[in-house]
Amino acid sequence: MDSSKVLAAHEFSLEKRYSNSYVNDVFKDNILLTLAYTEGEKVNPENPDWTKLEKPFLFKLSLKPGETFAFHNDVLPAYEGKITKTTNSDFSSDEGFKGDGYLVGDGVCHLASLMYWVAKDAGLDAVAPTRHDFAPVPEVPREFGTAIYFFGGKSQTNELQNLYVRNNQNKDISFLFDYNGTDLKISVVE
Repeated sequence: MDSSKVLAAHEFSLEKRYSNSYVNDVFKDNILLTLAYTEGEKVNPENPDWTKLEKPFLFKLSLKPGETFAFHNDVLPAYEGKITKTTNSDFSSDEGFKGDGYLVGDGVCHLASLMYWVAKDAGLDAVAPTRHDFAPVPEVPREFGTAIYFFGGKSQTNELQNLYVRNNQNKDISFLFDYNGTDLKISVVE
């Protein structure tokens, strides 16, 4: 990976996702769980190994020219049949995601917002149909706030609260996810 050209990179602290420490931990754990599913890691949804999930890691998600990533599987008609990679998750308690008393899966919007920011700065075709205007995403500029939602039977709502990233380059690109135990850095490299 050291010969890779970095097209864009941004990071944020998983310790600064929310001002209340309990809620922050829910956000952090849901972000780390999403990344484990994205990487294809085997997770016991009834009892995720949080000690393992919270350890530092580095992995990449690659897209060949023309391939498209969607944050989840309910996609707008324009993307039907064109998605090659997702987070492999629906952010439900059935998959081990936590709730803070308001919503199960809180925190995944923060991850999507960071990905969207990096993708846009890398010059990729990135579309986030619904902005995260109902609450700020700490350490991410407001214009990159991305709302993510997935609820069974709500396809039209889900499709609009998704993130779509297409590799419009003429070579392979990769998202590198680098977690050092505190901060998550996402880079787009070619």
